[in-house]
Amino acid sequence: MGDVLRREEWGPANSANASYADQRSAMRYTLLIRAAKLIGPAGEYLCVVRDASETGASIRLFHSLPVDEFMLLELQNGDRHEVEVVWSDEEKAGLRFCGPVDIARIVESPSRFSKRPVRLNVSCAAYLVADGLEHRVEVQDISQQGAKLGCDRRFPIDQRVILKAEGIPDIHAKIRWRREDSCGLVFENTFQFGELARVVATLQEKKHA
Repeated sequence: MGDVLRREEWGPANSANASYADQRSAMRYTLLIRAAKLIGPAGEYLCVVRDASETGASIRLFHSLPVDEFMLLELQNGDRHEVEVVWSDEEKAGLRFCGPVDIARIVESPSRFSKRPVRLNVSCAAYLVADGLEHRVEVQDISQQGAKLGCDRRFPIDQRVILKAEGIPDIHAKIRWRREDSCGLVFENTFQFGELARVVATLQEKKHA
């Protein structure tokens, strides 16, 4: 996901987040389309960091967050920051950093590794359909392009399969790699960012139901 940076002062706040905005006197850096994830007791959730300062950040959401006041914000380069969720709705949230941050590092997002899609740990039961037979598996993590499954069956590399889980559409994929107790899928159709965010939220809800 590309990044476009724009530096500006904090603008006027609306009534929904006025109390939060009163504390946002630091210089803000607007980061457009910066992928990230929130990690809390109930699971992991995709978001997009839209702007940040030394005191907090504003994020774009694709669903409601669970009621967790404190979470970790993990950026695409792996950096993590403990945050307090000050306010949120189904489309956005305001975060306050719980400790000092290096705002230059957040803006530049340096990494030793090439950028890859954000991967979320989900740990939920599912079924993998192969050759017309259903096999019980566990989804261990998922990204826009693929997933890691825990399984007790060795599927052939490049075998076409269908991943089924309650509450989400069937996902057509191929076996990319395999190990003794796990395998990796590559999806035939890549998820849109917001679409994956909603799929993962559904999986997390089912896990805690």
